[in-house]
Amino acid sequence: MPASPKHRTSPDRAASRPPRASRPPRPFTLWREVLTAYAAPALTAGAAGVVTGQRELALAACTSIAGTSAVVAFLVGTWLRHGGQPRRWTLTMPRGVLTAVLVITAVGAAALLGWFTAQWIPAHAPVPATAWLERLRVDLPVSAALATTIVTLRWRSTTTTA
Repeated sequence: MPASPKHRTSPDRAASRPPRASRPPRPFTLWREVLTAYAAPALTAGAAGVVTGQRELALAACTSIAGTSAVVAFLVGTWLRHGGQPRRWTLTMPRGVLTAVLVITAVGAAALLGWFTAQWIPAHAPVPATAWLERLRVDLPVSAALATTIVTLRWRSTTTTA
Protein backbone atom coordinates (compact mmCIF):
# COMPACT_ATOMS: atom_id res chain seq x y z
CA MET A 1 0.00 0.00 0.00
CA PRO A 2 1.57 3.33 -1.00
CA ALA A 3 2.14 5.92 1.71
CA SER A 4 -0.30 8.78 1.68
CA PRO A 5 1.05 12.36 1.62
CA LYS A 6 0.04 12.85 5.27
CA HIS A 7 1.58 9.63 6.49
CA ARG A 8 3.83 10.12 9.53
CA THR A 9 6.91 8.83 7.76
CA SER A 10 6.51 10.77 4.56
CA PRO A 11 9.59 12.74 3.52
CA ASP A 12 7.57 15.95 3.03
CA ARG A 13 6.45 16.06 6.63
CA ALA A 14 9.94 15.39 7.97
CA ALA A 15 11.45 18.03 5.67
CA SER A 16 9.00 20.70 6.88
CA ARG A 17 9.97 20.22 10.54
CA PRO A 18 12.87 22.39 11.78
CA PRO A 19 16.00 20.46 12.72
CA ARG A 20 16.52 19.75 16.42
CA ALA A 21 19.69 21.81 16.63
CA SER A 22 17.85 25.00 15.72
CA ARG A 23 15.30 24.68 18.52
CA PRO A 24 16.24 26.68 21.60
CA PRO A 25 16.62 24.68 24.83
CA ARG A 26 13.84 24.84 27.36
CA PRO A 27 14.57 27.71 29.77
CA PHE A 28 16.10 26.91 33.15
CA THR A 29 13.27 27.17 35.65
CA LEU A 30 14.41 26.49 39.20
CA TRP A 31 11.12 25.20 40.61
CA ARG A 32 10.88 22.65 37.77
CA GLU A 33 14.44 21.49 38.39
CA VAL A 34 13.78 21.09 42.12
CA LEU A 35 10.53 19.22 41.52
CA THR A 36 12.28 16.89 39.07
CA ALA A 37 15.19 16.45 41.48
CA TYR A 38 12.73 15.25 44.11
CA ALA A 39 10.41 13.17 41.94
CA ALA A 40 12.97 11.25 39.87
CA PRO A 41 14.90 9.60 42.73
CA ALA A 42 11.75 9.17 44.82
CA LEU A 43 10.09 7.20 42.03
CA THR A 44 13.12 5.19 40.92
CA ALA A 45 14.55 4.34 44.34
CA GLY A 46 11.04 3.84 45.74
CA ALA A 47 10.16 1.43 42.95
CA ALA A 48 13.44 -0.43 43.46
CA GLY A 49 12.70 -0.70 47.18
CA VAL A 50 9.22 -2.06 46.55
CA VAL A 51 10.31 -4.51 43.84
CA THR A 52 13.22 -5.88 45.88
CA GLY A 53 11.30 -5.89 49.15
CA GLN A 54 13.63 -3.42 50.84
CA ARG A 55 11.25 -1.42 53.00
CA GLU A 56 14.08 0.83 54.24
CA LEU A 57 15.01 1.81 50.68
CA ALA A 58 11.39 2.58 49.81
CA LEU A 59 11.15 4.88 52.85
CA ALA A 60 14.56 6.48 52.26
CA ALA A 61 13.59 7.12 48.63
CA CYS A 62 11.02 9.71 49.69
CA THR A 63 12.99 11.15 52.60
CA SER A 64 16.78 11.26 52.62
CA ILE A 65 17.38 10.43 48.95
CA ALA A 66 14.78 12.62 47.25
CA GLY A 67 14.91 15.30 49.94
CA THR A 68 18.66 15.68 49.57
CA SER A 69 18.33 15.81 45.79
CA ALA A 70 15.73 18.58 45.97
CA VAL A 71 17.69 20.66 48.50
CA VAL A 72 20.92 20.31 46.54
CA ALA A 73 19.16 21.14 43.25
CA PHE A 74 17.72 24.28 44.85
CA LEU A 75 21.04 25.38 46.35
CA VAL A 76 23.13 24.69 43.25
CA GLY A 77 20.51 26.17 40.89
CA THR A 78 20.21 29.31 43.01
CA TRP A 79 23.98 29.66 43.21
CA LEU A 80 24.40 29.20 39.46
CA ARG A 81 21.71 31.73 38.60
CA HIS A 82 23.29 34.26 40.98
CA GLY A 83 20.35 36.65 40.91
CA GLY A 84 19.93 36.45 37.14
CA GLN A 85 23.55 37.45 36.48
CA PRO A 86 25.70 34.32 36.40
CA ARG A 87 29.32 34.57 37.44
CA ARG A 88 31.54 35.00 34.40
CA TRP A 89 33.78 32.04 35.25
CA THR A 90 30.78 29.68 35.39
CA LEU A 91 30.03 30.59 31.79
CA THR A 92 33.57 30.45 30.44
CA MET A 93 34.79 27.31 32.22
CA PRO A 94 34.31 24.11 30.18
CA ARG A 95 31.04 22.42 31.07
CA GLY A 96 32.69 19.21 32.27
CA VAL A 97 35.16 21.04 34.49
CA LEU A 98 32.44 23.23 36.01
CA THR A 99 30.31 20.16 36.67
CA ALA A 100 33.22 18.29 38.25
CA VAL A 101 34.11 21.21 40.53
CA LEU A 102 30.53 21.62 41.73
CA VAL A 103 29.99 17.87 42.15
CA ILE A 104 33.15 17.47 44.23
CA THR A 105 32.12 20.41 46.41
CA ALA A 106 28.53 19.19 46.88
CA VAL A 107 29.56 15.57 47.51
CA GLY A 108 32.18 16.66 50.04
CA ALA A 109 29.67 18.79 51.94
CA ALA A 110 26.99 16.07 51.82
CA ALA A 111 29.44 13.37 52.94
CA LEU A 112 30.53 15.49 55.88
CA LEU A 113 26.91 16.20 56.81
CA GLY A 114 26.00 12.50 56.55
CA TRP A 115 29.00 11.41 58.62
CA PHE A 116 28.43 14.13 61.22
CA THR A 117 24.72 13.35 61.52
CA ALA A 118 25.27 9.59 61.83
CA GLN A 119 27.86 10.17 64.58
CA TRP A 120 26.50 13.22 66.39
CA ILE A 121 22.80 12.39 66.76
CA PRO A 122 23.28 9.09 68.65
CA ALA A 123 25.97 10.65 70.85
CA HIS A 124 24.02 13.79 71.78
CA ALA A 125 20.35 12.89 71.53
CA PRO A 126 18.21 10.06 72.88
CA VAL A 127 18.19 8.45 69.43
CA PRO A 128 19.90 5.08 69.07
CA ALA A 129 22.30 4.46 66.21
CA THR A 130 20.02 2.85 63.64
CA ALA A 131 20.28 1.70 60.05
CA TRP A 132 18.57 4.82 58.70
CA LEU A 133 21.23 7.02 60.29
CA GLU A 134 23.96 4.91 58.71
CA ARG A 135 22.20 5.20 55.33
CA LEU A 136 22.80 8.95 55.44
CA ARG A 137 26.50 8.35 54.89
CA VAL A 138 25.68 6.97 51.44
CA ASP A 139 22.33 8.55 50.57
CA LEU A 140 23.43 12.16 51.00
CA PRO A 141 26.60 12.13 48.85
CA VAL A 142 25.06 10.02 46.07
CA SER A 143 21.96 12.21 45.91
CA ALA A 144 24.09 15.35 45.97
CA ALA A 145 26.26 14.06 43.11
CA LEU A 146 23.32 13.22 40.88
CA ALA A 147 21.38 16.42 41.57
CA THR A 148 24.43 18.65 41.11
CA THR A 149 25.40 16.98 37.85
CA ILE A 150 21.93 17.21 36.34
CA VAL A 151 21.23 20.79 37.46
CA THR A 152 24.63 22.06 36.34
CA LEU A 153 24.40 20.44 32.92
CA ARG A 154 20.81 21.65 32.46
CA TRP A 155 21.74 25.18 33.50
CA ARG A 156 24.76 25.32 31.19
CA SER A 157 22.69 24.04 28.27
CA THR A 158 20.39 27.06 28.64
CA THR A 159 23.07 29.73 28.99
CA THR A 160 25.06 31.52 26.35
CA THR A 161 28.58 32.80 26.75
CA ALA A 162 28.47 36.55 26.61
